[in-house]
Amino acid sequence: MTTPWSRRAFLYATGSSALALGIAGAPGAEAADSYDALRATWRTLILGTGFSPTAEPFRSRLADLGSAASALLSTMAPVSGSLWPDAVYADPDPDTDQESYGYSARMNDSCTRLRTMAEAYSRPGTGLTGDSALATAIATGLDHLHSDVYNEGRAAYGNWYNWQIGAPQALLDSCVLLYDQLSSGQLASYLTAVDHFVPDSAVSVYSGTSTGANRVDLCRVLALRGVLGKSSAKLSLAANALSPVFPYVASGDGLYADGSFIQHTYVPYTASYGSVMLGGLGMLFALLAGSAWQVTDPARQIVFDAVENAWAPFLYNGLALDGVAGRAISRGISAAGGPQQDDHARGHAILASIVLLGQGASSAENARWRGLVKGWTQRDYYSPPLDDGFLNISSLARLKGVQDDSTVSAIAEPVGHRLFTHMARATHRRPTWAAAISMADKRITYYETGNGENLHGWHTGSGMLYWWGDTYANGQYSDAFWPTVDPYRLPGTTASRKALADAAGGDWGASRPDVNWVGGATDGQRASIGQYLKGLGSTLLAKKSWFCLDDAIVCLGAGISCTDGTAVESTVDNRNLGPTGSAALTVDGTVQPLAYPWSATLTGASWAHLAGHGGYAFPGRATVQARREERTGRWSDINKGSSTTPISRRYLALWADHGTNPSGAGYSYVLMPGASASQTAARAADASWLSVLANTDDQQGVQVPSLGFTGVNFWFGGTVGALTASAPCAVMIGERSDGTAVICVSDPMRMQTSLTLTWRRAVASVTSRPATVTGATTGSSLTLTFGDLSGTGGATQQTTVRLG
Repeated sequence: MTTPWSRRAFLYATGSSALALGIAGAPGAEAADSYDALRATWRTLILGTGFSPTAEPFRSRLADLGSAASALLSTMAPVSGSLWPDAVYADPDPDTDQESYGYSARMNDSCTRLRTMAEAYSRPGTGLTGDSALATAIATGLDHLHSDVYNEGRAAYGNWYNWQIGAPQALLDSCVLLYDQLSSGQLASYLTAVDHFVPDSAVSVYSGTSTGANRVDLCRVLALRGVLGKSSAKLSLAANALSPVFPYVASGDGLYADGSFIQHTYVPYTASYGSVMLGGLGMLFALLAGSAWQVTDPARQIVFDAVENAWAPFLYNGLALDGVAGRAISRGISAAGGPQQDDHARGHAILASIVLLGQGASSAENARWRGLVKGWTQRDYYSPPLDDGFLNISSLARLKGVQDDSTVSAIAEPVGHRLFTHMARATHRRPTWAAAISMADKRITYYETGNGENLHGWHTGSGMLYWWGDTYANGQYSDAFWPTVDPYRLPGTTASRKALADAAGGDWGASRPDVNWVGGATDGQRASIGQYLKGLGSTLLAKKSWFCLDDAIVCLGAGISCTDGTAVESTVDNRNLGPTGSAALTVDGTVQPLAYPWSATLTGASWAHLAGHGGYAFPGRATVQARREERTGRWSDINKGSSTTPISRRYLALWADHGTNPSGAGYSYVLMPGASASQTAARAADASWLSVLANTDDQQGVQVPSLGFTGVNFWFGGTVGALTASAPCAVMIGERSDGTAVICVSDPMRMQTSLTLTWRRAVASVTSRPATVTGATTGSSLTLTFGDLSGTGGATQQTTVRLG
């Protein structure tokens, strides 16, 4: 192991590097001024602007930053192999195994700690502002990390990310903040190390670890390397290398035209890697705006469009939906403690990124986005963004700026249904609640694990149905849900109780079911959604359908079979009641015991209601299992790098027990978010409201006459009610009060080269139809003939008719 150099020896040895890197004025005074301006811009982006350091919440946050930096300063002890005793990065057997991942993470963490200290030095109100001893310590730390581990003579070990993104970003930020305290020799040496680990070739091909959010992160490193090294070539490379991120993709990582965002090839990641990409682009657009290296690629408009096409559908009252957060759902509280990272924290970061991105968008886009952000911020009663300890101060300042801007009017939550066929996700948003469905198919993984994270996420893609109310239950999945919930009994899922190992199925989205029929059809307000489910590490097979309506979601299950030798369950719901919750459960008018633990078999149940949450109706009555229990877990149970402190939460679960090794089992229930007990009882008593047309292994379908709604998922061709399909497809029909109807059809399997659909309903004329409809016959019935649907990506094909 290389021993730490003395500061003087280090500067002497590296002093000549400055000229080689073109730092000491080589570009000329005029060009140098441009680089200095960019450096000043980045400094402002890091530190934020437009806030008073003596006003809350900034005063407290700045004081906390100062305390954190003081603690780091007092414990920093440079020795061979570490900069802090609790962050040893020297790897005795360097490779890419899990142990080496840990060592490289501690190297990265050491760089991040120095960045924290640099922020405390640079920000007002920290108690360490401009402190010379702190500046000296930071420079000593940078020198030590360079001589000891992050240098051009070192080969990377562990996680590539720590060497190419995490460490260099923190290192370069520190150099910007401490620029006037560093010699040209020091700076040159640090940049030489960055060049070693992040060469130009890191962005030469758009593949592997250089796509999507990772590509944006790499470009950030290259851009800051160009700013600090006064290199036009590096800045041009960074700006140009962003271009492959912009276009819509048809497979793999990136943004899709339907609003999907994928990272790691198979993982829906809008709220994690997608957030990183959005924030990184906002920072780089702002950095380079008005410079010779401004990003001018017209395809960047796709990113602006994606704010409402891709990100807004997954934001609700300030939180970002967990179904598109991947491994991030398991992070919670780190082993070192600190604020909790949850769906609200992830949402707040996205809100701040939208505000920043708006500075480079059109005035109309910027104004609308600020209205959306103001609405999300104001409605987040559970975790107000300005109280978010996880949000950095510059992001906090952006959100505070929007909140205080009297010219901005808050925009209400968007209402409607969105189906994201390219990532097997759906969102259903109503005026007083929102829901989301997570599925898996041969293109989309059940869940992602890796880096010791999300160890029990096995069934999150098995039809998990999330839901939130407008003014209630916004902490449902935020309040220690993931380490305490029964991972075999996630809301909406059908799962075998077969025990699975931590990280079962393999890392990085390796676990994908060999199924094609996953998707649905929607008119943008209502929908028919279906999933052919094959269990992870299990023989389980099931057909699951959701019919998303105005005040309810009708849930059907059929063909549920398994030979695992264990019980199989379909979870109606599993509500997190918090540490002391005692919400009353009423079943068919009888309030059930509030004791913990409590369980019961509810035979012949017609309806159930959970106070403060909503109702559940069981068409034709059902036998339902109910359990009230307190569960204890640790974040470290699901994430090896997280807190080991035990946490307890209370739950109320309802589920259908299909028994051991079921064959052809099924279920049906109606979820009514926010409904009162009387509304739930009335819905259950109204036999005319819902007709279950089919619930078999071949087809599932419902009709709701009062809404003019018919939805059928044809797992195989056949006849259901008034509909006949020649091949597998999803169908949703909406009859309108003006005498028209929409017929929405999709090919979730992406395999149909032809399809004929007949609706035995009098139709006078077809008023609009997609290009995929090659023939239409009207009269006493409607017959639509479709051509090749295999290339439509499972998207809905909508035809409008005038009824006869």
